[in-house]
Amino acid sequence: MNAHPVPAADITVDGTGLLCVTLLLRLRKQIDAAPPGTVVHVVATDPAAPLDLPAWCHMTGHDYLGPVPGERPVYALRLSADARPTRPDAPWHIEPTN
Repeated sequence: MNAHPVPAADITVDGTGLLCVTLLLRLRKQIDAAPPGTVVHVVATDPAAPLDLPAWCHMTGHDYLGPVPGERPVYALRLSADARPTRPDAPWHIEPTN
């Protein structure tokens, strides 16, 4: 359980009814131009989301803040300044460096 309250959302990504693959595509598109420190709440009904979202944050370098208390399944993350970019068409893959 998170000992600190989850901050309010700067951006909310509604992934209701989406599988995590599609959810990550939507998430990446919506945070693409957001500045570091932005708090994102992700509404995710896919049963894999509680595992996939923390794993994606770990892979990219964003900070996973945990579940948001409430009626809906919502998870919070904070965008990091030094996050590794992902491919626009496959946000579960890190963008190759040249």
